[in-house]
Amino acid sequence: MAFTRVCSLAEVPSDEGLAVTVEDLSLAIARDGDDVYALQDLCSHAAVSLSEGEVEDCQIECWLHGSRFDLRTGKPTGFPATEAVATFATEVRDGDVYVDTTSTLNGVRPS
Repeated sequence: MAFTRVCSLAEVPSDEGLAVTVEDLSLAIARDGDDVYALQDLCSHAAVSLSEGEVEDCQIECWLHGSRFDLRTGKPTGFPATEAVATFATEVRDGDVYVDTTSTLNGVRPS
């Protein structure tokens, strides 16, 4: 695994995502309690930024049409989205968030 620092943990809000870019890949970084997640920052339904959506109950909601995605798996948990978004491994070290973008956790290829 090749982890890259993407932000400090303090930069990640507890109720919404944070947009970051790593090697031309747009990611949404989100928190659920003490856990930090990284997923492709692109709704599979309408191709808009997920990082602008609200985070609650380990899900992120797309601001445009209300699709929801599980932060752990990238799978849609609310319509109208029916396809998962790519998820990536994260680590928190010394107050910083690191993401491995060399492969996805759920096998979904970033678009």
